[in-house]
Amino acid sequence: MSSEIAVSPPAEMSPEAPQASSDDQLITLWLHGRSRHTQRAYLSDVDRFRNRAGKSLASVTLSDLQDFAGSLETLSPASQYRALSAVKSLLAFGHRIGYLPFDVGRVLRLPSFRNRLSERILPEADVHRMLSLEPDNRNRALLTLLYASGIRVSELCALCWRDLQPNGDSGQITVLGKGSLTRSVQLPASVGKQLVALRGSAGPDDPVFRSRKKGGALQSVAVLRIVKAAAERAGIDVPVSPHWLRHAHASHALDRGAPIHLVQATLGHASITTTGRYLHARPKESSSRFLAL
Repeated sequence: MSSEIAVSPPAEMSPEAPQASSDDQLITLWLHGRSRHTQRAYLSDVDRFRNRAGKSLASVTLSDLQDFAGSLETLSPASQYRALSAVKSLLAFGHRIGYLPFDVGRVLRLPSFRNRLSERILPEADVHRMLSLEPDNRNRALLTLLYASGIRVSELCALCWRDLQPNGDSGQITVLGKGSLTRSVQLPASVGKQLVALRGSAGPDDPVFRSRKKGGALQSVAVLRIVKAAAERAGIDVPVSPHWLRHAHASHALDRGAPIHLVQATLGHASITTTGRYLHARPKESSSRFLAL
């Protein structure tokens, strides 16, 4: 999940804007349309704040927010940033729809933290070693799809056979991403063939990646185990997760000349700024080469 939450500036309340009658209803409106994973994470952050403050959101003051920020010091800087961003986003939303008289979170400063994205981008050779050393056909197709498409693990687990369609000599998948937004991702022909080889007699609504023990769709925790086992088999001694293959897709595609807007569309980033992080994570040029060293 991205650690950034866009907090829009206060806007004039529209007469047609939805109104909340309680803090719980406000939170429900605020979370609407977000993915289940995002809802779970944001709700945990907001519940933590509400329990700490012990008062209604309309009564919250800047000192309550600062006290909450101080209580998060045992967490990692990235986790602190996410929790405070979630609360700021909720308060800003409540003010925009007229439920809260003020946006007290607007002046709260978010903590800075070191961007460690570059540490989570695998070299191409490592990724290809993971793919080539995977002995199981289903798991190799799963790993290949994660890397080739850049989809999130939740999107992969939700894939059913009707989501695969032919597209010229290759194929494409249609996924439901964050914010309930649908996007289609074109696949290389070799990846499409790996997937089709798995289908057998499965119907259009059957999952592409089925759990062999429980039946039904493979769960994200099982995908994590498959990825970790593949990384260990390839001799990679860092904590690789499925999201690392998404990072690798973005970084390697940009390195090979893919237009940034195309990578943005493929990964389903809401903002091209998010995609641009990969350009800065591993720069190809630096002014240091102009120095006399």
